[in-house]
Amino acid sequence: MAKLLGIDYGKQRTGIAETDDLQIVASGLTTVKTADIWQFFEDYLKENKVEKIIVGESLDLDGNPNPIEEEIKQFIKKFKRKYSEIEVLREDERYTSKMALDSMIKGGVKKQKRRNKALVDQVSAALILQSYLYRK
Repeated sequence: MAKLLGIDYGKQRTGIAETDDLQIVASGLTTVKTADIWQFFEDYLKENKVEKIIVGESLDLDGNPNPIEEEIKQFIKKFKRKYSEIEVLREDERYTSKMALDSMIKGGVKKQKRRNKALVDQVSAALILQSYLYRK
């Protein structure tokens, strides 16, 4: 079985999470500069087999797309062109940043470390991926 990747796409940074090979558990993997995302995929996919990526869908509280959503759609379009064998799915990402901070607090992560936006993005990606796994 191949892994799944969770993507919390952002203008500056993109949080990335992965499943184990059995697709049971989602874990934060890394956060990369969005400008470097394609190099990350090139390197990662040389070493890992990926079946699907789950990309967070950025919606406001009323369910309307946030401004970043257009960039996310462009990212997905390019991803599908480059890696047509990997399925791309979407998952609602509302509240994932808040849930990420809450889970870090509950997990005993110190306040100084919780201020690290890259770590929050990584945890958010794991929550997006875990949400997909629960629904699946």
